[in-house]
Amino acid sequence: MLSKKTKYGLKALSYLAKHNSKEPVLISEISTAENISQKFLESILLTLKKRGILSSKKGKGGGYYLLKKPEEIKISTIIRVLEGPIAMLPCVSLNYYERCDDCVNEELCSLNILMTEVRDSTLKILENKTLADFNCGGTDI
Repeated sequence: MLSKKTKYGLKALSYLAKHNSKEPVLISEISTAENISQKFLESILLTLKKRGILSSKKGKGGGYYLLKKPEEIKISTIIRVLEGPIAMLPCVSLNYYERCDDCVNEELCSLNILMTEVRDSTLKILENKTLADFNCGGTDI
């Protein structure tokens, strides 16, 4: 299940993608439009800025904006930045791999085999969807 942080991050990025320009958008505007606590949103946007998805401009006419085009920002990247691993178990994670202490043989572990299949299916979708895909037909997250 996605955390509220990730859900709100996706909603905020989707809002910025709809503007589809380098013009900064105020946090208060995003907060109001997407019904997200401004304080919580500030924290989320700072995380996304630190990881190179967003940038910001201070002062009059300031706010946050996307550093790349919406079609260049993969949903998998956003989820990894805000949520962490996409895999349900550390032993099947591609980017955050950790061996399970209780596993004798990963290659024969039925749980590992199943969760690898789940990971691969999930990644197949998330790697092929971008922020631009959220803006088709005016549907929201």
